[in-house]
Amino acid sequence: MKYCSNCGGPVRRKIPEKDTHERWICDSCSMVHYQNPLIVVGCVAERDGKVLLCKRSIEPRYGYWTVPAGFMELGETMARGAIRETLEEACATVELGHLFASVDVIDAGQVHFFFSGKLVGDYGVGEESLEVGLFGEDEIPWDEIAFQSGKFALKKYFEDRGVNNGVHFHELRRSPS
Repeated sequence: MKYCSNCGGPVRRKIPEKDTHERWICDSCSMVHYQNPLIVVGCVAERDGKVLLCKRSIEPRYGYWTVPAGFMELGETMARGAIRETLEEACATVELGHLFASVDVIDAGQVHFFFSGKLVGDYGVGEESLEVGLFGEDEIPWDEIAFQSGKFALKKYFEDRGVNNGVHFHELRRSPS
């Protein structure tokens, strides 16, 4: 961040009075600009023991497989977001199940939430996908899964076999170099 969205003045990082974290603060109007994690929601949609995966047609991770997922929009719930993302990426309607995985992707400033779901009707290639398909656990291209959060969600989904065993939590950080 270089400029204040309120007045256009320059901003710099410092700790505001009575705060504990550095924030972007405007040198001109003193507005504090908070930056908080973004929420990603997705759905592991299943039919007959197989789950729906999409091959990405966009960066990051173009050409890799993923669970239908994406950023929440303002004004929607996590559940509605997971349903929307599944429809957008895989042209698929789902009967949403339970929330079963939460992944803190600390270095990206994101939190990923995954729901279980039952695939209702057909599916197809959405605008953000090259192809889509149903995969059994032993058919999943594990080395070609786009994101570690998606791989975690898939593994927990198959461990649970779709039964609601609560929410599995995971934290991802870059390894020290």
